[in-house]
Amino acid sequence: MGSLIYTGNLVEKLKVEERENIEIWAEATRLISLSDNNQNVDFLSVIIDNNNTVPVILTDESDSIISIRNINIEKTYDKEYLRKTLNKFKENNEPIIVELNKKHYNLIYYNDSIILTMLIYYPYIQLGIILLLILVSYVAFRSSQKAEQNQVWVGMSKETAHQLGTPTSSLSGWIELLQQKHPEVSITKELALDVGRLEKVTERFSRIGSKPVLAKENIVEIISQTIEYLKSRTSSKIKFINDYSNSKEVFVPLNAALFEWVIENVCKNAIDSMEGKGEINIRITDSDKNAIIDISDSGKGIPKSLIKKIFNPGFTTKQRGWGLGLSLARRIIEEYHNGSIFVRHSEVGKGSCIRIIINKGNK
Repeated sequence: MGSLIYTGNLVEKLKVEERENIEIWAEATRLISLSDNNQNVDFLSVIIDNNNTVPVILTDESDSIISIRNINIEKTYDKEYLRKTLNKFKENNEPIIVELNKKHYNLIYYNDSIILTMLIYYPYIQLGIILLLILVSYVAFRSSQKAEQNQVWVGMSKETAHQLGTPTSSLSGWIELLQQKHPEVSITKELALDVGRLEKVTERFSRIGSKPVLAKENIVEIISQTIEYLKSRTSSKIKFINDYSNSKEVFVPLNAALFEWVIENVCKNAIDSMEGKGEINIRITDSDKNAIIDISDSGKGIPKSLIKKIFNPGFTTKQRGWGLGLSLARRIIEEYHNGSIFVRHSEVGKGSCIRIIINKGNK
């Protein structure tokens, strides 16, 4: 702002100085036109020739152009161009009158010099460069901050996987021993399923931070297995409705372990929103380019003001929880599977629908 004010004052001073120079130029022109052949007009000619920067048009009293100076030489004979230039000069500055005698006079129209024009725009260019530098600095800072957050996430995930690995392996051994010595105990089967789930959780955490390998997987089978696991560990008042045929096959490039995690997180959020009673509807739509999964619930719904925030890390409406489930789901779908996940619709008191879109063209 200081540069803008200072430059503005400087421009005004230069404008006054340029007008004074043109007035001197006008007086020299008048004296030459009134001089006779015996007078020495060399000095006056020098004054006129010294104007090499300010564009000038000399006209008679009827605005017929007599001569021009410091205007594009290539367009000197273009009458339309000269007329437009003259009109522009009229708009920018008041003309200077050159009195020849009591009946006749000439008019000098002029425009700001190139140097003055550059000086006018200089502070704005300077301000633009400063804003650009600020923007670049901001983007660099945000990228650095995001990279640092990612490193923290990856470090925590790797450490969690490491800590879970040992007890999970130990539990697997104990369950295998129980199955061998007491095959009649039915609970060992469920324990084996839970330990298998722990192993998958460990695998998921260990893969965060590294690009997962995608393979053609039957998305219907993966979702069905995940829902079956959740059914046995959820209240009987929660009904899961599969709006698709279990025999249907929809193959898409997936990392099965991570995709199961997404379905689990979305369904668990739906279960929490229903407070132990309601319905979860899962629909799979197959198209040439995409596989679309809609997970609807009959829960509390999401207020419109919060819809854009539910996928942010740390955001939660629950008294207990880290607010990481949907954030991880979005990262897995968008960054690892090049898909998208979003709230398709939601109504407070009636429920919500989360849509997941997976591109079949992923490699």
